[in-house]
Amino acid sequence: MVDSYYYGFDWTYILVVIGGLISLWASSNVKSTFKKYSRIRSVSGLTGAEAARRLLKEAGIYDVSVEHIKGHLTDHYDPKSKVLRLSDSVYGSDSIAAISVAAHECGHAMQHDEDYEPLKIRSAIVPAANFGSRFGIYIVIAGVLLSYFQPLITLGIILFSFGMIFQLVTLPVEFNASARALSVLKEKEMLVGDENTYAYKVLKAAALTYVAAAAASFLSLMRLILRYGGKSKER
Repeated sequence: MVDSYYYGFDWTYILVVIGGLISLWASSNVKSTFKKYSRIRSVSGLTGAEAARRLLKEAGIYDVSVEHIKGHLTDHYDPKSKVLRLSDSVYGSDSIAAISVAAHECGHAMQHDEDYEPLKIRSAIVPAANFGSRFGIYIVIAGVLLSYFQPLITLGIILFSFGMIFQLVTLPVEFNASARALSVLKEKEMLVGDENTYAYKVLKAAALTYVAAAAASFLSLMRLILRYGGKSKER
């Protein structure tokens, strides 16, 4: 049977488009939410950097430094060098959004300090995920070009799936970091009253970007399985 590929239309691309739209929505949502609450200054007057240093000290973490990094929402915790890097819109800002993001990154430092198991698992699969995400699709294409050599196609799909597995493992890591952030901000009264609700909205929007990334990765994997998995191409 000759499928729709030969007529110039591959319906499985719809899955990729859906994944892309989900990711675009999540990205737009987090940017708009961050922008909204970056206009509201916190009562404490703490900047993102000051909040991060205070939170690390409160957690008994003294070997993690806080640095400034260029960019917008490029904030991250580097476990190898034990550096918490905060972006232009977070490091020196005293907004609720800035403090929320800084606290979230501190949550990752706390996870690292406590040997949080999901974080260890995520770190362990990074090499395989990077390799699979980068080369898996090319191995699938190579298998297709070699007269639909199924073992090679299957290998490519398996390698590509490592990227999705990474995205799934990332979810509990990010959710836990946000939960830690919200809890400690309220406990230490670094945010008060409605500020805690605003912080929740900022971190919820950020969390949805990871959910969207996992969904997009899953849909891309499904496309490969439906399009190339387990059957030979009839000509």
